[in-house]
Amino acid sequence: MSTTTPAPLDFFEASPVATFVIDRNHVVTHFNAACAATLGISADLVIGHACIGGVFHQQDRPMMVDLIVDGTMQKAVDDGYQDTYHRSITVAGAYEAEAFFPALGPTGRWLFFTAAPIFDQHGNVVGAIEALQDITDRRVAEEALKKAKMEVENVVAQRTSELASANQALREDAQRRKTTERELLERNAELNALNVKLSAVKEHLIQSEKLASIGQLAAGIAHEINNPIGYIFSNFGTLETYLTQLFDMLAAYEQAETTINLAQTTQALRTQREAIDLAFLKEDIPVLMRESKEGIVRVRKIVQDLKDFSHVDINPVWQFASLNQGIDSTLNVINNEIKYKADLVKEYADLPEVQCVPSQINQVVMNLVVNAAHAMGPERGTITVRTGQDGDQVWLEVADTGSGIPPDVLPRIFDPFYTTKPIGKGTGLGLSLSYGIVQKHHGKIEVNTEVGHGTTFKVILPKTQPANPTP
Repeated sequence: MSTTTPAPLDFFEASPVATFVIDRNHVVTHFNAACAATLGISADLVIGHACIGGVFHQQDRPMMVDLIVDGTMQKAVDDGYQDTYHRSITVAGAYEAEAFFPALGPTGRWLFFTAAPIFDQHGNVVGAIEALQDITDRRVAEEALKKAKMEVENVVAQRTSELASANQALREDAQRRKTTERELLERNAELNALNVKLSAVKEHLIQSEKLASIGQLAAGIAHEINNPIGYIFSNFGTLETYLTQLFDMLAAYEQAETTINLAQTTQALRTQREAIDLAFLKEDIPVLMRESKEGIVRVRKIVQDLKDFSHVDINPVWQFASLNQGIDSTLNVINNEIKYKADLVKEYADLPEVQCVPSQINQVVMNLVVNAAHAMGPERGTITVRTGQDGDQVWLEVADTGSGIPPDVLPRIFDPFYTTKPIGKGTGLGLSLSYGIVQKHHGKIEVNTEVGHGTTFKVILPKTQPANPTP
């Protein structure tokens, strides 16, 4: 039994894959039945003609086989048609493309193409073959799936947005509740702090009353001490006169010794003078009197300063007073707070008298200097008190070489009851009262500080107050 092998053209014609071939002149040489059925055109109308592109586009446009025959296929890809043409991954030297052709059929068709060159025995391109596949159903299904996916994504996005809105509303509601709870806790903490402050205020008021009583008592004591000191001071003046007269008399006696002829009397006087060392007494008694008088003057000054400083101004009176003298009086009273901690330097300018309530300004000076002393570290420092004037204003500065004020503390130093000192070491009223006094004097306080290098407080006051000042 013998078999007959089909010729290649029979295989081409019987292939279910729609296929056509062109030669090097772009003339269609083969156009199988599957291709004719797919494109809906008779092979007789295509074979022998060179415009295969017109079958697909209804105008003369090159197909991939035309580009392959012309040798411009790769250039077309390189020139920016990577999205239209790309090399086949299954057929060597072939290219693939996918496109929609609206002129094919009543609604157009999607076709998938694979085109490859045809070579002669010498490797020269003598034509090209192109196979095509109708993928319209697949693309329609893909578009429908894409549309359905988008609709699902839109629904999911909408539901997600709704859930996000609901979650956001829940979070905002939870945040409001947290905020309300935090505010309630803060209010409770504020109330507790106020209660603590009220207790502290009560203690400070009691302490203030005690200090006022002590001030009145000190003023009374100073007044009482002044009287006997006055007697002593007056008596010292009289005693000095008496001593001068006695020394004159002694000088006369000494002169008389040389004229007395009684040897026994002269010897007795000489013996007595040598026994009491009269020459030394004449030198030492004036020294003792001078030192005692200086001591009494100093006590008198301290007592007067204490009396002035501790005076309680029930009805404060504005008057013109010496700022330098008031500072000296205050420093004299609080010397014990300073002398063990710092050296005191005074740099006073020649100032006119200032209209003020002297006792209140003295209080400011005391608070600033005592704070400066307390700011000293373990090593002895320096406190400098300066005064000066600038136009219609006078000023005083208290500068120390102490620890300085930290930046987080500085904004609160004039707050009532605020203190960084240990419990029992400070009331937190000193700077606050000083600030209030300076404000009532229509002045201001400036602070310049550096941690580790010290602090300078500068009080600026007008020389005269406006009409009818109210302290």
